[in-house]
Amino acid sequence: MKIQFAGAAKEVTGSKHLITFNGKKILLDCGMFQGRRQEADKKNREFLFDPKEIDAVILSHAHIDHSGLLPYLVKSGYDGPIYCTHATRDLCNYMLADSAYIQEREYKWLKKKKKNKGFIEEPLYVTEDAEKTLRKFHAVDYEQSFVVGEGIVASFYDAGHILGSALVHLIFYDEKTKKHLKVCFTGDLGRRGLPILRDPQIIPQTDILITETTYGNRLHSALQTIGEDLATIINKVCSDGGRLIIPSFALERAQEVVYHLHKLRNENKIPKIPVYVDSPLTGNLTEVFRTHMECFDEETRDEFIKHGENPFGFGELTYTRSVEESKALNDKPGPMIIISASGMCEHGRILHHLKNNIEDPKNMVLIVGYQAEHTLGRKLIEGHKQVNIFGDAYKVKASVYVMDAFSAHADRSDLLDYIGKVEGLKKIFLVHGEEKQLVAFNEALTQNGYKDVHIPSLGEEVEVKFE
Repeated sequence: MKIQFAGAAKEVTGSKHLITFNGKKILLDCGMFQGRRQEADKKNREFLFDPKEIDAVILSHAHIDHSGLLPYLVKSGYDGPIYCTHATRDLCNYMLADSAYIQEREYKWLKKKKKNKGFIEEPLYVTEDAEKTLRKFHAVDYEQSFVVGEGIVASFYDAGHILGSALVHLIFYDEKTKKHLKVCFTGDLGRRGLPILRDPQIIPQTDILITETTYGNRLHSALQTIGEDLATIINKVCSDGGRLIIPSFALERAQEVVYHLHKLRNENKIPKIPVYVDSPLTGNLTEVFRTHMECFDEETRDEFIKHGENPFGFGELTYTRSVEESKALNDKPGPMIIISASGMCEHGRILHHLKNNIEDPKNMVLIVGYQAEHTLGRKLIEGHKQVNIFGDAYKVKASVYVMDAFSAHADRSDLLDYIGKVEGLKKIFLVHGEEKQLVAFNEALTQNGYKDVHIPSLGEEVEVKFE
């Protein structure tokens, strides 16, 4: 058996790992690389394998850095099944269509502005490619075994990261040696105690673990402080008469923020303040959440569902859909809260809201998610005094706050705790992390007694023996 690390190796986005066994090729995730436009376009167009040779894809979850290149894979000749959970399939119905729309719109904008300098000859993929891809999805329940190929059986376990997220557990049987080899890919591992979702499930005995390390070198703020910290920020915005702009991933993070706002209103810890979720995609994904309450934890069921309340809707909350509704927010007086995508401030309506509000010192920008290198979101948290939006320079006069307690990624402590509960581990591969996180977490694992830990490079292929 061989494992090729074809994405998210010594970097965070673009998750792709190819397992070759008994002549079969199984691709774990097919995510989009996100970062500087020209670099991202080049990386996303150059697979390190032949898509036509892939026999099956197993998708851990719906985030674009894990699912976003599936339409391009299909466009490039892949014609097999895509296995995932039911919630992931339903989320991808919207996520991949939205991603295709972004590809088409960006291509037209670059062509109009003559800024592509020849490096984008056509959109990465279009809506028809996304629709064709969605027809290849095969949804499977958690803990239900399914045959991927001869001698290959897989199961999904709840990763607790986003709705429908899964740890992928694979069992390979070698007919020659009559031995089994068990491999687990974490996708993105969630945190214990997150609102809405259940905690990550412990997987069965595993020989090889391929794990993310997004926050492998740091600890998140305590989950218990989220409500208090958020209330402090909102009350400050209200007293100043300003606007709180929250760049948010349309999937999971936006729903989490709304959940906490609803809770704070119920507890009368914040005043009645208009809240606008300005993202059509977020509205669609929130409806998917409401149809998959089987993924919710007991706290959410007890606090909202059993009392007939919608966790993602309350009196002062408005989901805006049209461009006209979005533009109308510019003329509304503060205070108000605007939650908009994209989460890293690279695309979408959030750019318009930042452009219109970032130079007013009464306003605040609240960062509630991971910001990849070179993104506008990363520049804001790094304290840049001036940023470019739509090619124009804007002075950052609004206050910028970061609440990493919202993170749905396991931190160093969560990762160590989870790995410590996995039985039978013989080898660990560290992926989906920047260099600092990878090195630091490697040291942490070594200190905890794990001897065979490897940080693969992009494109590296490793042979794994059945022992």
